[in-house]
Amino acid sequence: MLDIKFIRENPEKVKENIKKKFQDVKLPLVDEVIALDEKARHLQVEGDQLRNEKNQASNQIGAMMREGKKEEAEAFKKRVGEINERLATLEKEEEQTKTILKAKMMVIPNMIDESVPIGKNDTENVEIEKFGEPVVPTFEVPYHADILASINGIDKDSAGRTTGNGFYYLMGDAARIHSAMISYARDFMIEKGFTYCVPPFMIRSDVVNGVMSFDEMEAMMYKIEGEDLYLIGTSEHSMIGKFKGQILEEKDLPFTLTSYSPCFRKEVGAHGIEERGVYRVHQFEKQEMVVICKPEDSMDWYNKMWKFTVDFFRSLDIPVRTLECCSGDLADLKVKSCDIEAWSPRQQKYFEVGSCSTLGDAQARRLGIRTKGENGTYLVHTLNNTVLASPRGLIAFLENNYQEDGSIKIPKALQPYMGGKTKIEKNR
Repeated sequence: MLDIKFIRENPEKVKENIKKKFQDVKLPLVDEVIALDEKARHLQVEGDQLRNEKNQASNQIGAMMREGKKEEAEAFKKRVGEINERLATLEKEEEQTKTILKAKMMVIPNMIDESVPIGKNDTENVEIEKFGEPVVPTFEVPYHADILASINGIDKDSAGRTTGNGFYYLMGDAARIHSAMISYARDFMIEKGFTYCVPPFMIRSDVVNGVMSFDEMEAMMYKIEGEDLYLIGTSEHSMIGKFKGQILEEKDLPFTLTSYSPCFRKEVGAHGIEERGVYRVHQFEKQEMVVICKPEDSMDWYNKMWKFTVDFFRSLDIPVRTLECCSGDLADLKVKSCDIEAWSPRQQKYFEVGSCSTLGDAQARRLGIRTKGENGTYLVHTLNNTVLASPRGLIAFLENNYQEDGSIKIPKALQPYMGGKTKIEKNR
């Protein structure tokens, strides 16, 4: 959510930003917000004037009564009654105006960074850099579900019976390597100086509205029936919510946190959850990183964070690349974002395994997260980035470590988490 003062003083910049995101339908919101803001301020001024007049009149009533001037006192009492009636109307109208104003402001997208490429959708994202040499094996790499089946590592039929489509059981060595990757991701970030955290896996609606747009919420979040609670789609939601309504000491910044959680997503509009594979599912596990910092430090942290994910996958011998997300592919709260994509030897192309974003002060403004320093109190900046989301990370691991004989090589970094095993044998 943008600062109303910024919208008021820079309406054309805000409109141009909306155009860059190809959301022209939202252009009228800028003028509507400015008009509503002006109305709310006029209502507040009139209310303040009436409250001041009421206080003066109330003081006069006491004085008149002490002096025995009952008629004058009654006149002031009548005026106080009139003021109370008008104030009740004003306060109701002001509250309604501010509610509508906030709802419209929540829909106006955040200002994107000047460096963001302009494009309509993810097909116009821009490759930044490749890390590691993509290898095309001389032998065929099977579909990841077939690799998992070859080590008795997946059971989607049972998951279909117990839960439904889009869920799965990981079994045996597949489940073990999944857990090993999550544990390694945790320790990898701890070594980078991040504080490990396991957050709540459910959050209230006010936190949901603070960390994401309404459209995102509708497409992603599972609501707990009869409760003001939602299952998280990523631990970023509860990690940012941890600081809701807080004034942080400037000397304590930045907060650098890495969090583990299961994640739950409806995946509305996913055009059919896969029957066999686990690329797009309703439940997965994730190691996330979140940073709360000063505004002037946010871009430096953004560049550090996506590089951490690149380093993580390279430590597992998985080639990756980074893609700069274009304006039309950015969620409304994001200032700048890039995707980390892993190489798929089977498809001979890259696929998304993580995303790094800086949201400026948008989430902080919605949730009231500020810091206090020598120069006063101001909003912090928030950033988030995926270290590892499994099973997508598991798919990248399986394809890039699949051997011609059907075994799966275990990189050195993961061997301590696998009891020293160097490979997973195919079931004969």
